[in-house]
Parts: sequence; C-alpha cells; structure tokens
Amino acid sequence: MAIGDQVVTEKYALYCGDCMEVLPNIANDKIHLSIYSPPFGGLYHYSSSERDLSNCDNYEDFFEHYGYIIRELYRVTIPGRMTAVHCADIPSGNSGNDSLIDFSGDIIRAHEKEGWLYVARYSVWKEPLRVRNRTMAKSLSHKAIVDDSSLCSNAAADYLLVFRKRGENPEPITHPYGLLEYAGERDVPGELRKYKGWEGNQIENRYSHWIWRQYASSFWDDIRSDHVLPFRGSRDGEDEKHVHPLQLDIIERIIILWSNLDDIILTPFMGVGSEVYVAKELGRRGIGIELKSSYYSQALKNMNHLKENIERLFDDNELDITEAFREV
Repeated sequence: MAIGDQVVTEKYALYCGDCMEVLPNIANDKIHLSIYSPPFGGLYHYSSSERDLSNCDNYEDFFEHYGYIIRELYRVTIPGRMTAVHCADIPSGNSGNDSLIDFSGDIIRAHEKEGWLYVARYSVWKEPLRVRNRTMAKSLSHKAIVDDSSLCSNAAADYLLVFRKRGENPEPITHPYGLLEYAGERDVPGELRKYKGWEGNQIENRYSHWIWRQYASSFWDDIRSDHVLPFRGSRDGEDEKHVHPLQLDIIERIIILWSNLDDIILTPFMGVGSEVYVAKELGRRGIGIELKSSYYSQALKNMNHLKENIERLFDDNELDITEAFREV
C-alpha cells in the first residue's frame, strides 16, 4: 500500500494516498457509514496526479474508475448501512447556450449497478448571486434576462444522494431521546427547548419533532453555506476556485441520522478533513483518505485544532467524552 503519510489514533486515521490502494486493506463489513463528495467528473481540476479521478480522459472513463470505488465501499460497509454522496449536476460549458450533464443521475445508476439501494435524495439550496459570483455562469447573469432570457438558468441545487447496502442492519441506529441538536441556520422555537432530551413518551417530544421536520424535508434550505472548516491554507498553484469543503451542517445531519456513537465513518475523498472532524466531534471514529498532500496537511491542522479544544474542555470543565464533543 503506497501511503505518503499517515496519522493513526484511537479515534481517527488519516491517510495521504490513493483511496484505491487504501480501501482494499479494509476488511469486509467493517464500515458503518461513508460520506464524501466525488471529484465532479471533469468540472474542476484538483491536481496534476495521474491517480486523481478528476483527470480521467473522458466522462466514461471517470465512471469506469469511480465504479471500482463504489464497489469497494459496498464491500467494506456493514449490511443495511449507508453511503452518502454529495454532488451536483454539471454544466457542459459556459458559453451561455449550454446544457446540464445528469451527473447525479449517473451516480445513482452507477451505485445501483454495484448493488446499492437508492433510498433518498436531498436538495441543498444555493444562493443565486453567490453562485454567479463564484462560477461566473453567464446563464445566471442579469444580462441574460435583459438580452435573451431563453439563455438564462437557475442556481442549481447541490444534491445529497443516500444509498443503503442490501441486507439486515445488525446494529439498529437508535435515538432513545430523539434528536438532541439542530444543525442549521434557523432558531429552534424557545417554547420547545424544555422538551430537549425528553425521557417520556417520544410522541410528546416536540423539540425532536421540530428538528426532524427540518431534516426529513427533501429540500434543505437551512444549511449555513459558510459553516465549513478552514481550507484556504490548502490551496496551491494547481488549484482552481473549487476548494470549498462540504458544509458541517450537512455532515452532522448525516452522521446523527445514520450512525451510532463509536461507529466508524469513512471518507475516501477527505479533502481538508471535514467528515472525520465531525465524526470525532460527535463521538464516532473516522477514517479519511486524501490523495493531495496540501489538502491532507490542512486536514491534520483541523484535527489538531479539534483535539486541542476537546482537551481544553476536559481540563476546564471535567466533561465526559460525549459532552465534550457536543461543546466544541
């Protein structure tokens, strides 16, 4: 196994290397949940490495190679458990007269081909002006409306696609007191806070019911777009504008909904470590794999920052481990 660097602790393991060389070393049926954003099929340039999935010669080659990863994730996942894929559909160009490539649909079909059950799609709202300023998409400019609105489009949502491995889940994911924290930009109504951690009949748990209504919606318009880990230090000369980690609200929702305390959370495209960071923060164990060394280095910094904060909380407050994770 060719690994450029690695850090392994009791709570997480970070590997700088090709996920297709690391994944085969994980035993069958060991991972409780995986979360990641795959390279967006040629839309962005991440690195010059020939091992980088974004550097395939064409779209068909991308899915041939991505299929190996999907297959490995299926093998290592516990029966009945989930993988969550963050993605977006891809514009074919930026001439102002382009079409969209059904990247999300192709991801669904690729997973079904390898045996996964497609169980949910969440749409994550994006603010149009921010998207326009970041991508300079001509179809989002006001000029398109003025000149010829047949060429205008929308700020397409991001998608969270959720798949379940076939078989019976041997370890039910339970929430005996309902959902305890809300990850999002809305304010939980004050009159509901007295129900937080409700120990009685869960039908009466209005706090958890309110959170569940936000999470169960297929349209997530309450994600804090800038609630992400530090990432600017990971840029290098090869990067385009894409370097922007998955929002922590999304990751927290995924981990809370589809894993138990101490479960193992895997991300094969770690980036700056967001998924492993939140996994540890929420009392799970994390495995992250990242090919690009500058991203890996930033992930180490982010994990060390989390470790320092947790140690400070222990020293200052003598919290137990789950309370420390929630306070950071």
